Amino acid sequence: MFNSHKPSPSLPAQGQRKNLEFEPLSTTALILEDRPANLPAKSEEEAQRHRQEYDEMVAEAKKRELKEAQKKKKQMKERFKQEESIANAMVVWNNEILPNWESMRGTRRVRDLWWQGLPPNVRGKVWSLAIGNELNITSDLYEIFLSRAKERWKSFRETGSEMESDADSADRESSLDLIKLDISRTFPPLFIFQKGGPYHDLLHSLLGAYTCYRPDVGYVQGMSFIAAVLILNLEEADAFIAFANLLNKPCQMVFFRVDHELMLKYFAAFEVFFEENLPRLFNHFKSSNLTPDLYLIDWIFTLYTKSLPLDVACRVWDVFCRDGEEFLFRTGLGILRLYEEVLLQMDFIHIAQFLTRLPEDMPSERLFSCIANTQMISGNRKWIQVFNALLKDKEMEKSSSPTVKNS
Repeated sequence: MFNSHKPSPSLPAQGQRKNLEFEPLSTTALILEDRPANLPAKSEEEAQRHRQEYDEMVAEAKKRELKEAQKKKKQMKERFKQEESIANAMVVWNNEILPNWESMRGTRRVRDLWWQGLPPNVRGKVWSLAIGNELNITSDLYEIFLSRAKERWKSFRETGSEMESDADSADRESSLDLIKLDISRTFPPLFIFQKGGPYHDLLHSLLGAYTCYRPDVGYVQGMSFIAAVLILNLEEADAFIAFANLLNKPCQMVFFRVDHELMLKYFAAFEVFFEENLPRLFNHFKSSNLTPDLYLIDWIFTLYTKSLPLDVACRVWDVFCRDGEEFLFRTGLGILRLYEEVLLQMDFIHIAQFLTRLPEDMPSERLFSCIANTQMISGNRKWIQVFNALLKDKEMEKSSSPTVKNS
């Protein structure tokens, strides 16, 4: 038997591509080649047309390359401009604002500079000052609670209990398990908080110390994200001080203690401004029976650190530290404004899915433009006035409701 497809050694040399005098640089240039000798030659008209098509393809490729080069040049220019802006802002913050914090923090100039985002190397310091330390926590106090946490972890590992009541032991075990689980799910793409990562033990320590400091609150899912962001921007003790004080703010305490009645008041206040700013989307949500708790709880619990890209979340934190809880809800409305047209086309299921998993490429500048266009005024009332009015309504309902006496 022999291979009938074996090429004949007598094949003319000009029919073999490897002997061509001109080798095309790309498949695009193949159009310019003459046909093999065993095929009819191109007519002059066809050759001219191919030449024209080739020239057009080359021109189009050059146009794309030029466009791409211009795009990269623009990006580099914007990046350089941003870096220069950050460097200039850093000098202003370090030399003018921080040394005169109390007198300058409320000035128009500082508030405008604050809105643009804090330079990374002053961010932690500004956050600490803005959050404050009403609880008067010291680094020594942190070490005390950290030691208690370590003792309890050691005792729990050795004996399986912590010399507490069964209920307390079960709660503690639940907290320890939840902390362990939550840390593994904290910013997984960064690979720094997971077991073996450089910040795993630090995050574990901070959260453990907090559960000893505030056993009435304990550990609540989502806290790890807040603690992680603080750890990335502050030293260990300072991160704990900021964490404890931040969670002690009224809004955070309501959510982390899961005070359902007050959470509903926050949602009701949010809806007042939702209807004011985005009436079409508000009505669409209403007709879809989509309530704020379905998306706001996750946003507020983690202060947007789980929902937004980390750099965008940090910029949200910048202004949150400046404006307080109102900005958390204003940011929520900014997100809804940014994606309003998309959300209007969706049904209940798709809206809920979209808002619980926001696009990873969310544009920071567009989001902040949407937030800036969101007015937190309703009927000449600001956020705090609307919220307080809802609280008064709640108190009046309680006082007017008939009490049932036992016979």
